[in-house]
Amino acid sequence: MLRKLLKTGTPSINVSIGLLLLRVLMSAAMLTHGYPKLMRIINGEWRFSDPLGIGVEASLIMATFAEFLCSILLILGLTTRYAVIPLIITMFVAWQLRHGADPFSTQEKSVLYLISYLCILFAGPGKFSLDQQLFNK
Repeated sequence: MLRKLLKTGTPSINVSIGLLLLRVLMSAAMLTHGYPKLMRIINGEWRFSDPLGIGVEASLIMATFAEFLCSILLILGLTTRYAVIPLIITMFVAWQLRHGADPFSTQEKSVLYLISYLCILFAGPGKFSLDQQLFNK
């Protein structure tokens, strides 16, 4: 099952370039959200919302894990389909629970991230990824 999930197939060069751009640019943009959260944790500033009711600290740590660490894994294309799952969950929570009552203009960013991450989940990382180099020789 692990091999099946990590298998990237052999997409065309154009599709692989598109997936590379999608992975890298969306993840780089997400890092601008994850890095400040990481700095909050390092500085001991535990201000954050708790939309799941699991505590501010746990919510901040989980969001930081997704937005910072998983974004780096996506940029590298390493364990791509596993790394994108926490990002999908985080963006769904941001969209539905954190911004659910807000106007769509406020929800739009999390919806766009969510759609992009779902595309990466289904399409895989493409040829230009560490997954391709490590798992599909």
